[in-house]
Amino acid sequence: MADTDTAARAQDAADLETPPADASFRPAEPLKDQGVQFEPDEAAPGSADAPAGRTAEVKQLVRDNAAKIGGEAGDRARAFAEQGKVRAGDALGQLSRMLDDAAGQVDEKLGAQYGDYARQAAGRVSGFADAVAAKDVDELVDDVRGFVRASPAAALGIAAALGFAVARLVQSGLDERA
Repeated sequence: MADTDTAARAQDAADLETPPADASFRPAEPLKDQGVQFEPDEAAPGSADAPAGRTAEVKQLVRDNAAKIGGEAGDRARAFAEQGKVRAGDALGQLSRMLDDAAGQVDEKLGAQYGDYARQAAGRVSGFADAVAAKDVDELVDDVRGFVRASPAAALGIAAALGFAVARLVQSGLDERA
């Protein structure tokens, strides 16, 4: 087996051609235009032959399109946030009505004192729903930022609880489909 390896190495060495001693090193030509086609009378943008005005036009066109796309994305995000605000307000209103309806049952089973707690909770949820409905999306975002800055631990706990609740709702929806 060692004989075949030695023979293969000798054959590989014989296949290599060494350049003559007087040959100078010359790197390969760079690939030009990389598949980008320019019209024959135009120079490539950024080259020494390109007119300065053409490069400026291209840069301005890119800036204008980027600003337009950014504005459209902001408008869409604002529309989605507005829809979410309306849905959240509706859900909070329904929760308030549910708590208020449940207060009567709590009165019967546990006593009037606990029923009053349920009514107070319903009133607070209703007040929060009204506050959400009355504010603009930007005001709500500012309020959330202020709350997170004032008490980051509570914000993290609320986010975790909401994430857990959403995951459970999604999981229960998936279980019903299966």
